[in-house]
Amino acid sequence: MKIQHEAVGRTARLVGLALTPLLLVAIHADANAMSSAANLSLQSDAADTATDVVNAFHAALKHGDTKAALNLMADDVVIFESGGVERNRAEYEAHHLKSDAAFSAATTRTPISQTIASDGNFSSVMSVEFVKGTFRDRPVNSRSVETMVLRKTEGRWRIIHIHWSSASIKSK
Repeated sequence: MKIQHEAVGRTARLVGLALTPLLLVAIHADANAMSSAANLSLQSDAADTATDVVNAFHAALKHGDTKAALNLMADDVVIFESGGVERNRAEYEAHHLKSDAAFSAATTRTPISQTIASDGNFSSVMSVEFVKGTFRDRPVNSRSVETMVLRKTEGRWRIIHIHWSSASIKSK
């Protein structure tokens, strides 16, 4: 009975996690229809704090502080990257964390846009940026998109989902 309850709970969390970005995008779309003054309510302290966590995560990776990066993630974080899935913080630490830190150290991120949506204990930070540099002796010149979903637990924002995607920019 306990195993079945845990499986149901995990499934419910995963479904909720999958739907959260859609909910937050819908919230953001609704906010765009509001007046600019009302739209500012979406950019609350809570959303700013979530953005600070995203920025701190990237700074930790850039400086090779993998422990700090991990501390900003929930244990049950789910990461989508290059068609792969890492289903929790320990899996990410074992597989891609070190190479992501090395990549961040070797490249420069130039922000293009960032959209923040927040609703109570959930925030979504969606970013578009250019990434340039040299990694493993290969030039990097790409446009990257990132979605991070954060959950506020015990007054602290933690990353619960990351989705990274990028495309190379071809020189003309």
